[in-house]
Amino acid sequence: MPFRLRRGAYALPAVFAVSALGLAACSSGGDPEPSGSAGGAETTEAMEPVELSFLVDSTETTVGIVEALTAAYTAEHPEVTFAIEERPQGGDGDNIVKTRLQTGEMSDLFWYNSGSLFQALAPTKTLLAIDDLPNAGAISDTFKAGVTADGSLYGVPAGTAMGGGVMYNIPLYEELGLEIPTSWDEFMANNQAILDAGDAAPVIQTFGETWTSQLFVLGDFANVLAVDPEWADKYTANEVKYADGPPAIDGFTHQQEVFEAGYLNKDFASAGFADGVRMVASGEGAHYPMLSFALSELQANSPDDVANVGFFAMPGDEGDSPLTTWLSAGIYAPATTEHADAVKDFLNFVATPEACDIQTEAVGAQGPYFVDGCTLPDDVPQMVADMLPYFDAGNTQPALEFLSPIKGPALEQITVEVGSGIRSAEDGAALYDKDVEKQAQQLGLEGW
Repeated sequence: MPFRLRRGAYALPAVFAVSALGLAACSSGGDPEPSGSAGGAETTEAMEPVELSFLVDSTETTVGIVEALTAAYTAEHPEVTFAIEERPQGGDGDNIVKTRLQTGEMSDLFWYNSGSLFQALAPTKTLLAIDDLPNAGAISDTFKAGVTADGSLYGVPAGTAMGGGVMYNIPLYEELGLEIPTSWDEFMANNQAILDAGDAAPVIQTFGETWTSQLFVLGDFANVLAVDPEWADKYTANEVKYADGPPAIDGFTHQQEVFEAGYLNKDFASAGFADGVRMVASGEGAHYPMLSFALSELQANSPDDVANVGFFAMPGDEGDSPLTTWLSAGIYAPATTEHADAVKDFLNFVATPEACDIQTEAVGAQGPYFVDGCTLPDDVPQMVADMLPYFDAGNTQPALEFLSPIKGPALEQITVEVGSGIRSAEDGAALYDKDVEKQAQQLGLEGW
C-alpha cells in the first residue's frame, strides 16, 4: 500500500446532543488557553528540537487541515517540526491504524474517527490519555463522548460536524422546476424527472472507492431514529437487527431501488470520490449521496461551481427527514509515543479558537466546530448554508456509530454489492447483521 510523506461564526447548537447521547452539547469549561504547557508538562520552549510523526488519511480536507495546523504550531514553536504521512481511506486505512497500534509502530500523532471506530482501537490499552490538557474543558461534551473510554479523554476535535445526506446540482433543479425532496417518494419522482430530461445521471455512485457506497445506509439513520428513538440501544443489546425490516432496512432497500430504476451513472462501478464531486458540480449527475466534508473537494477542484451545489438530508419514507450528523474526526497519540510533552502541547493548541480559524482559512467553513469560542464567517458556502438550518431547528440525529459501539467492517463491500444489483437488500442487511456479531462479541457486549 503506497504512502506519501510530507515534511514540513457558528457555535455547535445543543440540539446536536440528542437525548440518546444523554449529554449537553457545550462544555462548561473556561476559555481555551494558548499552547505552551499541557497539564503541567514541560513547555516546548524548554525542550530539545523534536520531529513529531503524524499519520493522516489522504483526503484533501484532512491533509489541508493538518498541514495548516502543524505549520502554524511550528511558527510559534520552531523547535517542533512534523513529518506528515498519508494513508488510504476506508477499510484499508482502518487496518493500517489498528496494525500500527497493535505492533507499537504508530506515529506520534494520528488522525482517526471518533465514535465506534475509536472504541474499536482498544483506547485504554493503546492510546495516550489527555485529561490533563488545560483546554480539555473547552471541548464540547458531545465530542468528548465520542473519544472517551473508561472515563478518560483520548482525542481533540479536528474539523467540524458533518452531515450525511445528498449533494445536488442547483442549476439542474432550477431548470427542471424541482423542489427539495423531504420524502423518499419525492426523491424518486425527482430522479425520474431527471432521467426523462435525458442529460444527467439522476444518482451518482462511485464504487471505485468502496467507502463511498455506504451513505444510503449510514445517512438514513436519522430516519430510523425518527420512527424508533430507542433503536440504537436495542441494537446494542442485540434486540433488533437490520434485516428485521423497516425502518432499519430502508437504507439497503433504497440503494437497491435506485440501481433497479436505472438511475445510476454508467461508470458507477469504477468512478471514485473525486469523480462524484466533479459530476454533481458540473451537472453530469444530479444527486451524490455523501458526507458534507466533500465540500473541500468541491472547493479545491471545482471552485467555479461551489455555489451550484446544495445539500439536503437523506430522504426517508416518513417525510420531513432529519439530518444524520457525524462528529468530527479526532487527533490522537499512541501510548508508545516518546514525545508525550510535545504531543500534548500540540493537542492543547488544536483545542483553541485560533486553531479553528486556521482550519477555516485552510479548507473553508465546513460546519459547526466542537470547541468553545469557535465561530464561522457570515458568508458560508451553499452546502453549509443548507445544512445549518437542520441544526437550528433541532432536526438532526447522530449517526449510529456515535450511539452504539457496533460497526461491522464489511459494510462498504456489502453496500457495493447491493448497489450493483449483485445482492438483494434483504440479503445485504442479513449479511451485515452477521458481520457485526464478531465485533460485538470482541467488545464483550451483553446479549451477544
